Amino acid sequence: MFYLAYNILSLFLLLPVVIYHLYRSVSRGRPPAFRERFGSIPPADLAVLRTRPVIWLHAVSVGESIAARPLLKALRKQYPAHAIVVSNTTETGRGISSTFPEKDLCIYFPFDFLPAVCSVLKSIRPVLIIIMETEIWPNFTREATRRGIPVVLANGRISDRSFSRYLKLGWFFRHALQLFSRLCMQTETDRERIIAIGAPDERTLATGNLKYDIPLCVATVDEKKRLRNSYTIPENLIILTAGSTHAGEEQHVITMYKELSATAGNLFLILVPRHPERSTEVASLLENSGLTFRRRTSLPSDVMFQQGEVLLVDTIGEMMCLYALSDIAFVGGSLVPTGGHNLLEPASAGVASVFGPHMTNFREITELVLQYGAGIQVDTPEELSSSMRTLITSVELRRVLGQNGLKMMRDNGGATERHMEVIARYL
Repeated sequence: MFYLAYNILSLFLLLPVVIYHLYRSVSRGRPPAFRERFGSIPPADLAVLRTRPVIWLHAVSVGESIAARPLLKALRKQYPAHAIVVSNTTETGRGISSTFPEKDLCIYFPFDFLPAVCSVLKSIRPVLIIIMETEIWPNFTREATRRGIPVVLANGRISDRSFSRYLKLGWFFRHALQLFSRLCMQTETDRERIIAIGAPDERTLATGNLKYDIPLCVATVDEKKRLRNSYTIPENLIILTAGSTHAGEEQHVITMYKELSATAGNLFLILVPRHPERSTEVASLLENSGLTFRRRTSLPSDVMFQQGEVLLVDTIGEMMCLYALSDIAFVGGSLVPTGGHNLLEPASAGVASVFGPHMTNFREITELVLQYGAGIQVDTPEELSSSMRTLITSVELRRVLGQNGLKMMRDNGGATERHMEVIARYL
């Protein structure tokens, strides 16, 4: 009865969903990819999968795609005869995933519309489906199970903010949750929460966070020199990278940078909006502030930046390189209540980080960063300026925070191996 009602409702919701995706794609200057979202994959693309068993991994957007990378590497190494399909929901996620050498095919995840789901499952014929974090789609999960395809939830998490919402909708989610072959949650708290929502206790376990298994990418002196030259940034500047910033944060960062540049004569800012389509909006803020800047997409190859200038990054997929060449990082999404972003990225580069109070989407990681002394949490823009000033003037403090971050990464790895033990049961 539930699935009958769900599919009747999906017929009424299909048009609004299509309109929303069309608006979202057009407003961001990207193709809507309706063909794939309705489950039709070009035969030429499918050719690479023929004669091989297929593992399908789904990662919604950029964060999930990056978190999936250690798992993709392990899958490719342990199952070289299998083809790997990676699907994404967002355009930015697709952009990141398409660069992964481990995948054989990258597609958009279908709408949870029964004909679309049936079509794509029939075309790809996976022997295993891995869903990153917490994507729960009733039709997709049911149809996969009906076809005898095991579905594993990997790196699952239930944030503080979303837990109450999931609980209220437990009557909706429990139908799909009961169909998962295994649910691998990041922490024991996440495990308890998803069981409360409706997941089967006996198939749910805590396996750790895959994000701790991202490769350490500490740049040597020569590598840092090469990276800085590739972005036309002089070697002698102290680089502050503000990564994954959101509306409401950039102005604080710009104001802070102007104040600090007045006293620190060798400072340089790299500003990386979370969504590249906001780069024009951020460029206006820079213009109004009087700062000289260049966009990443229009860098000349032979004109070096000067101190006090700004690199505005209007591309995706370069965050780890940018952290690697930096001296200090501000992790955005944390001065405004959006839940924060991944502190492990600067930590894996051995770079000192500063972040704001709004880190609800990364509560476990935040606690660990503070426990290890791998970063500084601030409550206000004024505290951000003060902490940045301290880090700019203390090479030793930057070094200690960076080393603490690397130790944290080494001490808390192993989630990939635990996930692979679960996955091996189905391959």
